[in-house]
Amino acid sequence: MKASTAAAKLDVYLPATPEDFQNRMITREELTELQRNPPQWLVDLRREGPHPRSVIAGRLRISISGLARGGITEALTTEQIEALQADPPNWLVREREIAAQVRLEERLQESREADRKAEADRKAASGKG
Repeated sequence: MKASTAAAKLDVYLPATPEDFQNRMITREELTELQRNPPQWLVDLRREGPHPRSVIAGRLRISISGLARGGITEALTTEQIEALQADPPNWLVREREIAAQVRLEERLQESREADRKAEADRKAASGKG
């Protein structure tokens, strides 16, 4: 697989990985080994960053789109993420509220779907379907 695919699967920012990782194909076996027994560079990169947007968004509890709306387009280090968490700017507070609302709506939708399925199952079981 391409190094970019492997980096995404490892949740690391490709430009921060070693050159020999960036410039070659990664086998599935190598990826599995990196996941099972990460080398020091991978441990350090996951701990300190810089991190890809998906990791940044997850740590800030917002969407990747929310990052873009907040003007975050580059990779951030763990230290930078922690600084945003410690003193969240207005855009981050707003994006967290939006993300929380989206999660609530998703849970409500899942509940409605489960209720519909349970009702359909009850009707089918009673022969009224």
